[in-house]
Amino acid sequence: MSKAAELAKWGEVSTNGQVSGRRNIVINGAMQVAQRGASTASVTATGYYTCDRMNLEISGLGTHTVTQETLTSGGAFSAGFTKAWRVDCTTADASPAAGDYMVFQQKIEAQNLQQLAFGTSSAKSLTLSFYVKSNKTGTYEIMHFVSDGGRQVNSTYTINSANTWEKKTLLIPADTGGTINTDTGEGWRSLFYLGRGSNRTGGSTPTSWQAYAIADEASSQTVNIADNTANDWAITGYQLEVGSVATPFEHRSFGEELALCQRYYQKITTAAASMGLSSASSYNTAQVNGVIQIVPSMRATPSIDIVTVTNGYRYVAAASNTNFDVLSLEAGSNNSQVLWVKGGLSGLTAGQAGWLQTTSTSSYMAFKSEL
Repeated sequence: MSKAAELAKWGEVSTNGQVSGRRNIVINGAMQVAQRGASTASVTATGYYTCDRMNLEISGLGTHTVTQETLTSGGAFSAGFTKAWRVDCTTADASPAAGDYMVFQQKIEAQNLQQLAFGTSSAKSLTLSFYVKSNKTGTYEIMHFVSDGGRQVNSTYTINSANTWEKKTLLIPADTGGTINTDTGEGWRSLFYLGRGSNRTGGSTPTSWQAYAIADEASSQTVNIADNTANDWAITGYQLEVGSVATPFEHRSFGEELALCQRYYQKITTAAASMGLSSASSYNTAQVNGVIQIVPSMRATPSIDIVTVTNGYRYVAAASNTNFDVLSLEAGSNNSQVLWVKGGLSGLTAGQAGWLQTTSTSSYMAFKSEL
């Protein structure tokens, strides 16, 4: 089937012959949005670092720095990308324990995958494309995992030239045997292996969908990014789409990409001290509460993420200012939260209106609803 016919089959060509939008299932695939900041050092634990929606899952395998890299040259830059997600090894582990592993991934919400029609005779194949660069040449493995029912199929790719951006395109078959729930939980993740211990080898590299098996996670992987402090790995232009053709990357506006990311993480930053966070009132002489509206609505009821700064926050009421260290969430939903200050305050007037603000540019408030 020709490329034009394939695009027409999936309804991705408009009347003027242009490729239509809303193709990329991945959020922030151009790595533009980084609400958590551009760099995190001394990474040894699983978490979301720098670029929004991108997750590093790690057990053992050294210490690393994760950055939102700014591109100024190379193949990915020439293709229109100015940012990349990058990991650099800073403390090596050349001899992984059996259970050690490290993967880059994005967890995709199940209700965003219903167009795949998995578990039916109409199930659709997908195409994964991305730009990748590393000083470590060799074979890398990706396990595509559907959480509902525990199904997997694997792909491999090869980095041929060190320190050179290379574009990879991989076809993922349809799965008529497994389903994806229609809910706000995790539906899919593609685990890009960067290193693994022996527990994740010894099996096969399944090219058809099967029940998950740990020995089949990364049997073809030959590279361990953690084996030397000179090692790094970077990715951008990350696109997952329906069909068997890798279409041009879908560049969404920064504002739209940010809004998509904010369903999972929202950060209220402080460009200067004394920035307002929320209106509030004194619940009693020692406690304060306030309500903050969350826009856009988040995936689920969030938890709060704040930085601990001594006297980093302030309650302002009438002519008095009272500083404190910690905010907490008392109750709420995915679009509204009640903020409480339960410690470090005294001498307040019950029922008096005021507001919450920061006292430092290091202070912030964020809401987390990640998968």
